[in-house]
Amino acid sequence: MTQASGGAANTPRQHGAMEHSVPPRDLDAVRLYRLGRVREALAARDLAGILLYDPVNVRYACDAPNMQVWCSHNEARYLYVPAEGPVTLFEFDGGSDLLTAGLPTIDEVRAATFVLYFIAGGRQADKARAWAAELDSVIRERGGGNRRIAIDRVGPMGIIEMQRLGYDIHDGFEVMENARLIKSPGEIALMRHSIAVCENAMQGMREALTPGITENALWAELHRGNIAGGGEWIECRLLSSGPRTNPWFRECSMRVIEQGDIVAFDTDLVGPYGYCADISRTWVCDARPNDEQRRIYAEAYAQVQENKALLKPGITFREITERTRPLADEYVEGRYPVAMHGVGLCDEYPAIAYPQDWEPGDDGMLDEGMVLCVEALVAHAGGREAVKLEEQVLITADGYEQLSSCPLEEDWL
Repeated sequence: MTQASGGAANTPRQHGAMEHSVPPRDLDAVRLYRLGRVREALAARDLAGILLYDPVNVRYACDAPNMQVWCSHNEARYLYVPAEGPVTLFEFDGGSDLLTAGLPTIDEVRAATFVLYFIAGGRQADKARAWAAELDSVIRERGGGNRRIAIDRVGPMGIIEMQRLGYDIHDGFEVMENARLIKSPGEIALMRHSIAVCENAMQGMREALTPGITENALWAELHRGNIAGGGEWIECRLLSSGPRTNPWFRECSMRVIEQGDIVAFDTDLVGPYGYCADISRTWVCDARPNDEQRRIYAEAYAQVQENKALLKPGITFREITERTRPLADEYVEGRYPVAMHGVGLCDEYPAIAYPQDWEPGDDGMLDEGMVLCVEALVAHAGGREAVKLEEQVLITADGYEQLSSCPLEEDWL
């Protein structure tokens, strides 16, 4: 289906409980595009198929989420995607299609076999052998004799049993991260929707930011807005205020925010349809910024603007690293771990380093359809506060388009 920019979408076919009344794009088209990307990645590597446990990878390949956060630390459901042939979901709840009925990406649902110790306990070795035997049967049926498969994550007993059966195991995360690199127009429409929900929730945070509110209470406004807007979860708790902003990476607390404090945060928000809105902003509570706050804000602003300007198809990761805005000596120690990174259903490959952190080896290239988050963290050792800024951008045919739109504090500059 097509939709004019800014116009109302036609109502697409509806599948599953996760969907909203009028999705911004035909979800089946997005689903089939993503599954096709996985199959292309498998074929390019001569792999018979891929076994996926990571819930974000499962979501990408078939769009059948189930207890996403819980499954991130419990290997309780898994998906087998062959390079060609039927896709099988091994479901947690005994093989029910409660959450998958009508999905065009799934051909078969079976009961999962639990190898994780939490459920298998002392039967783990027997369960691992049964698990591997069933997978072997599925792969033989659909793999044409190819014994090369990828696995993103499973306990060591599972790997041992598959190798015992003669399988050559490859890294499933390498396959999936590369499959997820290029977003379709439908994916971008869903991402725009997630960003809109995120930025609406950020506005709720801004309205709630008054002296006396705790960091946790302010962070709760982001969660409230996300869930109310159809979003799913938030990956981190990266909000801090005043002297807790420097050094960065303290999580939000019961600290009471005071007038004049800097408040900095990083959304890491997984919104509607599972797409990530990863945006950072820094505000001052109920006051104009002081001279030091303005100084470090201006440097963070300059970093983001100058580093965004580098982005275009064909530029390599190393070239970006070499051309990033130079960090003054006072900011080098407090720099962010990356200058920019990919984003889709969550933070994704690539992670593009500052010159101080670049290592030889991986040097890919930007291409149209990639989405990046451009980051800046400005703080210096011994300083009271830090500034964190981040924008989400789409690589276009002739450069980039910024997807995030929450205003920056340009009147501080």
